Amino acid sequence: MKQRDEFRNAVKRDNERGKNGERHKAGFLGLLFYGGILGLLLVVPMVTGAFLGRWLDSLHEAYETRWTVSLIILGIATGIWNVIWYIRRRL
Repeated sequence: MKQRDEFRNAVKRDNERGKNGERHKAGFLGLLFYGGILGLLLVVPMVTGAFLGRWLDSLHEAYETRWTVSLIILGIATGIWNVIWYIRRRL
């Protein structure tokens, strides 16, 4: 009987903690962290596309910037998709 009461009290305490956590808004550091994650999700695919495109363009002289521009655009699209996916998953 004592264990059951302890368990109920622990569950009530956890529920209260969850409710309090939902009421508190994110602080400055939390928003900064969230913005950093969104920035990385957007920038990393673009930079990767730029480096990969530059390398592919250097393999053949006739291409000049064809692969670089194409893969940067693909990186932008991928980055936007990453940000939208992350925001939908977090909300």
